[in-house]
Amino acid sequence: MSKPKQVTIVEVAEAAGVSIATVSNVLNRGGIRSSKETIRKVELAAEQLGYRRNTMAAGLSRNKTYEIGVIIPALGSYYGQLAEHLQLEAHNVGYHLSVFSSGGFDPAIERRHLEVLLERRVDGLICHGLAMGFETTRSIVNSGTPLVMINGWNWPEDIATGAVNLGFAGACEQSVKVLVDRGCGTICYIGSKGSKVIDERRRLGFQSGMAQHGSGIGHEIADSKGLDIGAYLSGLVQRYQHPIGIIAFDDHVALRILSAANRLGIDIPNRIRLIGINNDYIAKESYPGISSWDIPYYEQAHQAIGKLLHKFGSKEDSGEDREIEVPLTFIERETTKL
Repeated sequence: MSKPKQVTIVEVAEAAGVSIATVSNVLNRGGIRSSKETIRKVELAAEQLGYRRNTMAAGLSRNKTYEIGVIIPALGSYYGQLAEHLQLEAHNVGYHLSVFSSGGFDPAIERRHLEVLLERRVDGLICHGLAMGFETTRSIVNSGTPLVMINGWNWPEDIATGAVNLGFAGACEQSVKVLVDRGCGTICYIGSKGSKVIDERRRLGFQSGMAQHGSGIGHEIADSKGLDIGAYLSGLVQRYQHPIGIIAFDDHVALRILSAANRLGIDIPNRIRLIGINNDYIAKESYPGISSWDIPYYEQAHQAIGKLLHKFGSKEDSGEDREIEVPLTFIERETTKL
């Protein structure tokens, strides 16, 4: 089966009865004004012939592609929702996204994706964390393409234009206070070391919360990967007679805890009081409902795209912080209500 012939700009010009230069100006949104009738004829001819613009070539000719490259660790849960909101924000300001997953913070995959996106001459980059680290990223992103980090703390200015970070540390710190106020005598954090800096921020918040609000209260930290949740909960309720507070890395970990407690007949919230993060639908639909921290996806996406637009405009620093922290909102449900 032969490959369909690609319609050229010459054929569009002949069909519309105008010059090739006029077609190029209309379809590539050039700066030369054309009459409404000319624009109508060119667009109609292009549509009837099935002409498709070579956006990459057009972008190279004007040194702008209206494309933003995005690298996130995965495509599900929080990351997928973040990508969707970034897409909507970009669309609203005339850009489109190319979204890549790094397969769970794999530095080799991250590097390859960055190289591909830069080869495509994207106007800017948005990356969620980066397992590669500063030096490797610096060696790749050295062409002047602006990079905005999502949940990337303390990145050097010569690598990242700025960062928009969620207040994970603050959420975990306040979670400790909530659980202390609810009478918990022991508080645990069950994290996810594989999530790199995201887990680190939660741990920092947990430790800060214990220092500020948990004086004299015992605490434990465990990692969810490979953890036998049922055995862990059984051990907790055997060791401690008072109510136990648990802060889960996210709502998926919280659901594992809730399900194990239900199977074992451990009373929630009288025996265990549980808080998750992300406010996923599973937190709302589980029984009992899981108390969780809601993420303002729109605000995070809006700020990230805004930082890139600011850089695209070559505007001088307006005094805005390079790192913006977006706070989370606590949504209380049955797992902490007494």
